[in-house]
Amino acid sequence: GLAGLSAARPLHRAGRSVLVLEARDRVGGRCLSRPIGAHASDVANMGATFVGPTQHRIQALIRESGIHLFPVYSTGKLLWYQHGKLTPYTGTIPPVADTTALGQIAVAMNTIDQQAATVPLDAPWKAPGASALDSMTVETWSEQNLSRPDARALLALIVQAVLSVEPRDVSWLYFLAYVHAAGGLNSLVANAGAGGAQDFRVHGGTQGIAIALARALHGRVLLGQRVNRIVQTRGGVTVHTDGLAVSAKRAIVAIPPNLAGRILYEPGLTALRMQLTQRMPIGSLIKTIAVYDRPFWRQDGLNGQANSDVGPVMVTFDASPASGRPGVLLGFVDGDDARSLSDLPLRERRRLALDSYIRYFGQRAAHPRLYIDQVWDREIYTGGCPVGIMPPGVMTEYGRALREPCGHIHWAGTETATQWTGYMDGAVQSGERAAAEVLAQI
Repeated sequence: GLAGLSAARPLHRAGRSVLVLEARDRVGGRCLSRPIGAHASDVANMGATFVGPTQHRIQALIRESGIHLFPVYSTGKLLWYQHGKLTPYTGTIPPVADTTALGQIAVAMNTIDQQAATVPLDAPWKAPGASALDSMTVETWSEQNLSRPDARALLALIVQAVLSVEPRDVSWLYFLAYVHAAGGLNSLVANAGAGGAQDFRVHGGTQGIAIALARALHGRVLLGQRVNRIVQTRGGVTVHTDGLAVSAKRAIVAIPPNLAGRILYEPGLTALRMQLTQRMPIGSLIKTIAVYDRPFWRQDGLNGQANSDVGPVMVTFDASPASGRPGVLLGFVDGDDARSLSDLPLRERRRLALDSYIRYFGQRAAHPRLYIDQVWDREIYTGGCPVGIMPPGVMTEYGRALREPCGHIHWAGTETATQWTGYMDGAVQSGERAAAEVLAQI
């Protein structure tokens, strides 16, 4: 993925001998692009998709790779579906039926930003009142601070859309740290074109960034090499796959914590690190793609963005290529909805997803020329998407082990980022940070 490749890149440039061992038969990790049309640029991003204006590391990498960004289509109105009623709107907050809730959620978003700003990016467990913040879930905070059901529903939609988990799943302290790492809640949830994380897309798909990075390493990336054991000695490490043993001075493990815990380490890692890997589940996400001859919703004055109080697809975007043809709708199935759909056959997932598209965009959405989806929960080398999260109690008890090296082993991955955690930008930051640690030691 981007974290491992971003770690290898500065080490390679520094003249060090580098080898990247990738379990899959492709590079990219949580960046996966699939063709949907006749042109090379006609792709659907089945994982990481968007780039925001303040995500400077990934933007620099894209420019250096000779790849270009283009704006997400944002002309026209969004759609809000609630209690069986479809309402076009503009602005960040959907027009929920309870107008009192609108004011309440606006105040709550400001409160969240203020509280998030008190959480140290590199050590959230040192935040004022960290133990109390880490003892509750987002759902607990919502019940204590939001009296209107519609306000609680909107906060739940934010958590589902951003982390692909339910509010009951995630620590309030972790959520605040995640918000701070993005520069504020609005950066996470702003509509396309409004200065948030959903402003731009990548020509040819996000996986192309990883492919360009791998090519620049000139054959130092080996595919189909699943690491199952890492042995440390006084002089370094030996990393074992099913058919290979690689000796090195240092190893950077750039996979989600839930998977890092499946590797056998000899001697064992610190107890804190091993316990951490048992306590960081990853979100549940299905990304759905429906391809049409043209983006018919644009003719209706819509920009393809929809939010809903009912699933399974509760959030959509216009994911058409820069040319505007073919028309593509991208839908997110998150949290509980993803868990209920993940083991269904494709035809059932297709039917349920298209039911959601029809609900928002009418009968013309019923017959795409192509439907594909990506069930990340069933991906053996990620186990979910988009990011590993921390339930209550984890950050304050185990958070310090997230980035702390264990002997000759260093940790990367977007989960370890202190800026734009969970995003491509965070993955790049984590890789560069791990590489700097290694260069400082050797």
